[in-house]
Amino acid sequence: MQDAFSGYHPIVNFIYFVTVIGFSMFLMHPVCLLLSFAGAVSYGICVRGRRGLHFGLFCLLPMLAVVTLLHPLFSHAGMTVLAYLPSGNPLTLESILYGVAAAFLLCTVVSWFFCYSAVMTSDKFIYLFGRLIPSLSLVLSMTLRFVPRFAAQFRAVRDAQRCIGRDLSNGTWRRRVQHAARIVSIMITWSLENAVETADSMRGRGYGLPGRTAFSVYRFEKRDGWLLAAILLCGGYVLAGSLSGGLAFWYFPVMSGEFSGLYSISVYAAYGALCMMPSVLHFIEKRSV
Repeated sequence: MQDAFSGYHPIVNFIYFVTVIGFSMFLMHPVCLLLSFAGAVSYGICVRGRRGLHFGLFCLLPMLAVVTLLHPLFSHAGMTVLAYLPSGNPLTLESILYGVAAAFLLCTVVSWFFCYSAVMTSDKFIYLFGRLIPSLSLVLSMTLRFVPRFAAQFRAVRDAQRCIGRDLSNGTWRRRVQHAARIVSIMITWSLENAVETADSMRGRGYGLPGRTAFSVYRFEKRDGWLLAAILLCGGYVLAGSLSGGLAFWYFPVMSGEFSGLYSISVYAAYGALCMMPSVLHFIEKRSV
């Protein structure tokens, strides 16, 4: 599903995701966690559509609940004791809140990578790193491209086998093992054949020859410069605010931190603008169509 942010230059997309994922991994302030989580989930729905909504409901919510419930069972730090577990260890308010924060951090990072996989396609990755690390970029792009193709081909083969009564759920256990072995054999054959075709295609196009040029449809335009400047401005302000203590927050031994200071609010605004930037661009494009 194409959106406005995906249409920008690959360097803009890459710098944005590096910035927002980096902040999401290290900023444990509750306001920052909520802003990043809202930005990641909203953009996931924008760029993935119904699949993004299903991902949020059936993957992120269970992950959020599991991490939140498990963390207090293993971490007992904190001064506010709410109860004692059957093992005798205390159940503290700080450990529960830190578990909630850790769960949001994990779900947020996963969501941003979910968006990254939709925006940063293999051709964009090769465009950015093909000249710097040609071998590694080729291997990574081929791997990222092979996994969804393999999954799609596996589903096609499994459906075809089901139509002729050779599905994994048909027959005795011995028959099921035979059906599974047949599907695995088909997939291995397809993978080897696909590798040979890819190698022949690369050889025919002169891959590895000296002086070989590469065609690219990406051009850095004025709008890319404006968006990149906005990303760097917001990211730089958030980084400065974090280093200067505007986002200071502690969970242990007692939860404390900065919430209402004018400088902290301005940092929250900059971080919120950074996280919501792709979603805002998407809605502006939809409204103008």
